[in-house]
This record gives sequence, C-alpha cells and structure tokens, in this order.
Amino acid sequence: MDVTSLIGLALGLSAIVVGQFLEGGNLSSLLQPTAFLIVIGGTTGAVLLQTPLRVFVGAVKMLAWIFRPPASNPQELIGKVVDWGRTARRDGLLALEARIAAEADPFVQKGLQLLVDGIEPTRMREVLETEIDMSEEQMKLRAKVWESAGGYSPTIGILGAVMGLIHVMENLADPARLGAGIAVAFVATIYGVGSANLIFIPISKKLTTYIRSIVIQRQMLVDGLVGVAQGDNPRLIESRMQSYLAESGEEAPSEEKS
Repeated sequence: MDVTSLIGLALGLSAIVVGQFLEGGNLSSLLQPTAFLIVIGGTTGAVLLQTPLRVFVGAVKMLAWIFRPPASNPQELIGKVVDWGRTARRDGLLALEARIAAEADPFVQKGLQLLVDGIEPTRMREVLETEIDMSEEQMKLRAKVWESAGGYSPTIGILGAVMGLIHVMENLADPARLGAGIAVAFVATIYGVGSANLIFIPISKKLTTYIRSIVIQRQMLVDGLVGVAQGDNPRLIESRMQSYLAESGEEAPSEEKS
C-alpha cells in the first residue's frame, strides 16, 4: 500500500475544507451536485472522445497503482539473474528451463525462454528491447489519459461557471434564485481547477514514475540475461545490473505484501 498517496490526497482535500471553515464558510456550500456533474461528466466525455476505449479502460485499471504500486524488487531480481548465471556456467543453459514456470512475470518468462532456446545474445536483446519499447508506449498512453483529464477539467469548470452566470442573468428579477446560480458558477471552477491539480495531474505524474521504474528494471534484466547468454562472470553481471539502479537515482517501487 502506498501510504504517501493516501496522505497526499487527504492532505490536499483537508486543506481546502479547513480553509473553507477558516474563511467562515460551510462545507455544504462546496457540495454542488450540478457543478460536479458538469465538471466530471464533461471531462469524462472529452477524454472518451479523444481516447480509444481499450486505452481508457487500461487507464482506469492503472489507477490501482496509485494506492498499490506494481510489485517490484530489483535486488531480488539481480540475485535471481546471478544465480541463473552460475547455474548456466555449471550445468548449461538448458538447466534453466525448470526455472521458467516459477516466474510470475511474463516478460521474465519470455527472457528465460529465449535464453534456454539458445537465441544469439544480440538477437535476444533486440527482441526484448522491442517488447520493452512497445509496452512502455502503451503504459504511457494510459498515463496520459489522466494528464488529458487534468487539462480538460479546468476548462470544463469555466464552462460550468459561465453556465451558472447565465442562469443568474436569466433570473435577475427573482433574487431568491440568484444564489444557486452563483454557487454553481464558483464551485464549478473550484471543482475543475481542484480536480486537475489535486487528482488528475498528480495521478499522471505518479504513474509515469512507476512506468519509468518498470522500464529501467526490464532493461536491467535484459542486460543480465545477455550476460548469462554470453557466459559472463556472475560478479560482472551483478555489477552491471547494479549500475542501472545507481544511474536511475532511485530504487524501483516496491509493494508490501499483505
């Protein structure tokens, strides 16, 4: 569970609510179903218009990463590859075939299978890097869905504000109905700007960070597998794989198992 996401979301929303109280306002004044419908419904419609359905569905599924990041343990992976290297040098590449079924990650399974099949190292690198590039592009497209939502929602919020002002102008002769129109006008703007900067854009940025970590780990794996295929010393393989983590400036995200 990513506690920072929960803290960040709670802190952002709490700051707005507490600020409202400190200004002497009421929470009920921020709860406007009409404004919510305009901003969220309009933003969703705009995103669906620009995004293929499969990409949109994938983006919604990736939303789970915000609170439960993809499981990742680069040090454990390095240990596995080093062990594969020792086994291959001692018993041959075919001895690794039994390890394939034990791996849950399809990418790791594919890399091991290419290794066991004796694919030439350069060709193996080419095949796996192509898959990395295609997978990265797909994941980035899904993350950009949330970035697009962050771009549309403030504009939709302004649209809601204009609609509220139109309602006000139409009812100038009836002061009792002016308050609702003004409330929708201002709250729609809050919903639009707030959802963009507190939810949609941060989600996009965090997903992009996880995607970068996944790509670095897969590139690290490819380098390790090529080293095993070339018969490199396991210590050399380990050193080369560790350099990926040092160059990235951070460890790949890890998930606590519950």
